[in-house]
Amino acid sequence: MIVIGGHTRSIGKTQLVCDVIAAFPGANWIAGKITQYGHGVCAQNGENCDCAPTEHVCALEWETHADTGTDSARFLAAGARRSFWLRTKQGFLAEGLPLLRGALQQVSSDTSGGALPLILESNSLLQFLKPSLYFAVVHPSKEDFKDSARAALDRADALVLRDSQEAFSAAAPPWMQLPSRLLREKPSVSQQEGEPLPQPLRVLVQRALESPATVSI
Repeated sequence: MIVIGGHTRSIGKTQLVCDVIAAFPGANWIAGKITQYGHGVCAQNGENCDCAPTEHVCALEWETHADTGTDSARFLAAGARRSFWLRTKQGFLAEGLPLLRGALQQVSSDTSGGALPLILESNSLLQFLKPSLYFAVVHPSKEDFKDSARAALDRADALVLRDSQEAFSAAAPPWMQLPSRLLREKPSVSQQEGEPLPQPLRVLVQRALESPATVSI
């Protein structure tokens, strides 16, 4: 299992998932995106709903077409074997995990029980498990940088910088001055969207694919 996250929206997390899938076309990826909606938004359709806080807390849909424009469709277009979108209300991801587990078990049974590599776009999933790899996307020009995102960086196996090493420099905005130890302890690469998967990430993914499956949901 590979998890890709980042400190905010629109920094290329989905693109990095696609880059990993495209870099290993023979891996038969199962790809997914996990979204937690805020207050008043229904997990069934992502729209405002009159449902109670404990109603319609989660929904999972398998993507069937690669041209619908959704992020899960982009995963299929990149070469994923199957792709899904798991939606939950904010704070209800735990309730969505049995739904995810059942869906993945069904896929496994359809493939004669063979374990398929799983790649997920999510930050919140780290609360419940330790993936084989976690890549964190960082963009210094995006000011939305929550404390929870900083905590997730400590668990990253590699940082993917969408701008430059300025994220770690004294010249960076105060909100973005990450601890210098991160640069010393964590592998980091600079990648602009549209560029191929950097070789250091390719090596890490290859190692993960060659290792025995150890992660369960």
